[in-house]
Amino acid sequence: MSLIDDLKRQYPGATAWPFGDTPEMADELADRVAKGIKTATCCSLSSFKAEDESPTVGSYSIILNSRNEPVCVVRVISMQIIRYCDVDQAFAQKEGEGDLSLRYWRQGHKDFFQREGSFDEAMELVAEEFELVDVL
Repeated sequence: MSLIDDLKRQYPGATAWPFGDTPEMADELADRVAKGIKTATCCSLSSFKAEDESPTVGSYSIILNSRNEPVCVVRVISMQIIRYCDVDQAFAQKEGEGDLSLRYWRQGHKDFFQREGSFDEAMELVAEEFELVDVL
């Protein structure tokens, strides 16, 4: 039995996943969540709809690092659909990335969504806020 399996028993319905699309991003963002700096995330609505297991308010996530090791557990406390162009400074700061500015958020997420092949200024995002439940 793995630690992830043990955590899924402790947090029923939990999904386990890393942030981002590079090993470096997975490690950096998992660390920021564990330190309480990152309390929100987002994804394109199209990728959200394509997921086998989509989060819901109240659901748990086991955040993994680049080696698929659990770093922490979070619980989704709110979700909303928002357009990329309507993201504000408050949400950018909750995302906890870079210098916490909206400018940094916009550039980093534009780059990410372009790599995903889905970027558009008016694209819809699923914006999640979460609380840190456990640091492993």
